[in-house]
Amino acid sequence: MTQAPPPNSTRLAILIPFAIVTIIWGSTWIVITSQLGVVPPTWSVTYRFVIGGIAMLIWAAATRQSLRIDARGIGFAALLGLFQFALNFNFVYRAELHVTSGLVAVVFALLLVPNALLARIFLDQRLGRQLIVGSGIAMAGVALLFAHEIRRDPAASGEVYLGIGLTLLGVLSASIANVMQATPTAKRWPMIPMLGWAMLFGAAMDGALAFVTVGPPVIDLRPVYIAGVLYLGIIASAVAFPLYFGVLRVIGPAKAAYSSVIIPVLAMLLSTLFEGYRWSLLAAAGAMLAGVGLVLALRARRPSR
Repeated sequence: MTQAPPPNSTRLAILIPFAIVTIIWGSTWIVITSQLGVVPPTWSVTYRFVIGGIAMLIWAAATRQSLRIDARGIGFAALLGLFQFALNFNFVYRAELHVTSGLVAVVFALLLVPNALLARIFLDQRLGRQLIVGSGIAMAGVALLFAHEIRRDPAASGEVYLGIGLTLLGVLSASIANVMQATPTAKRWPMIPMLGWAMLFGAAMDGALAFVTVGPPVIDLRPVYIAGVLYLGIIASAVAFPLYFGVLRVIGPAKAAYSSVIIPVLAMLLSTLFEGYRWSLLAAAGAMLAGVGLVLALRARRPSR
């Protein structure tokens, strides 16, 4: 009997971009905190995706990809921009006004749950036993990390639950965008220009919301803020999103969402280096379980369609 080929998710062409995206997005939770304060969150989100969208369209033009999309493509880009680059990030930035970045990162790890459910409903992607087991182990790890963060967060309980609620709304918005990217409709157009236009549409919605709710644009000229906007716009958006959605189209939304499981661990490691984060046995056990679950899930066969 011939041995079955390894699952797509264990191949270097998938593991390398998966690792790059996870490292980049694991660092963004700390960077986002530098965006809060002088500039209202919605304006910070707007600047991020103006920079990201322009960078992606420049990249597309430099690689001789057409920037033109038809009317249906414009509608798809606008809808993707609404869920991924407007609703998702506005909820996340606002959540960090109420709770720590580590707690937001932990809650966002729940992305794998709606991703798996929506992929089952809309893409008919069935979940194999190994993927379910890996998910269960990883979620147990996330639960331990969550319990640790709740214990150490000094904010009042009302603030904590408001922050968690906003993060969950961001998770749902991101999940809808994730499943959109896995549909045959998304593959009608080249990914780079499509994402570039989606970011600019999202930025336009962000800017309109910001103008209506907080007034004219506000800018913070401190080097740490400018550097943060450039990092989030170019590295965490223009570079990371094409890598992530490229992986997602191959291994499916459920497995791709495992980057959100390991990201809180990286966020906490960076917090250890730069914010004096102190590990407990509870947090260490959660990080270990999340990693074990990730390995098991990624080794599962690709869900059948």
